Amino acid sequence: MGKFIYESGSKVEIEDRALTHLQLVMTSKLRRGEPFAFSWKEDMSIGGGRTTVWVNSGSSLVFKFVGSRQPSLNRNWIEALAFVANGPSGLHLVPEPDATTAPTKSFYEDRRRATEEAGHGHQD
Repeated sequence: MGKFIYESGSKVEIEDRALTHLQLVMTSKLRRGEPFAFSWKEDMSIGGGRTTVWVNSGSSLVFKFVGSRQPSLNRNWIEALAFVANGPSGLHLVPEPDATTAPTKSFYEDRRRATEEAGHGHQD
């Protein structure tokens, strides 16, 4: 289990494979000068709830991985994460899609609709 740490304060544990994919999307957006919101659910051991941080080129981000090897990448997952990152609710972890099948337009539309219907911009 790796960690995402924001501004030396807020942090969340995220599985290394998911964290790698989030890192690629975040750094890509920041290289293009695109700030964005990033949200996650807090563990019940610290009271639950949800945290959202505003990420911009001046943000201090740390991606701490437990494993030493980079996991294989799923292009479809990167695209799905980038898609939600560009939406009104910002970036949040979405389930990993099948790596062998190209996602359809309806996949992205369904993902955005589900996020918006949840009313909080975060999906498990």
